Amino acid sequence: MNLEQPTQENLTFMINEIKNHLKLVNAGLIKAEDYHLDDYEEVHDLYTMVGKRQGKLTMMEIEGILEELRSLRQSAEK
Repeated sequence: MNLEQPTQENLTFMINEIKNHLKLVNAGLIKAEDYHLDDYEEVHDLYTMVGKRQGKLTMMEIEGILEELRSLRQSAEK
C-alpha cells in the first residue's frame, strides 16, 4: 500500500490506524467517511507522527491529535 497516493482506501486505513494507536474507549466516534481527500495530507502527517511515537503518546499529544481530527471532520462537513 502506497500511502503517498491520496485515495479513499488509504485515508480509511490511516484513520483506522490512528484510532488503534490512540487506544480510544469510544473509537466509533471517529469514522473515516467523515473525512475528505482534501484533508489527506493533514491526516497523513498525523498518521506519520503517531507511527513514529509507536503509540507512546502523552495525554496532551492525544488531545492535540483528537482536536486536529475534530477540526478536519468539521471542515469536511462544510
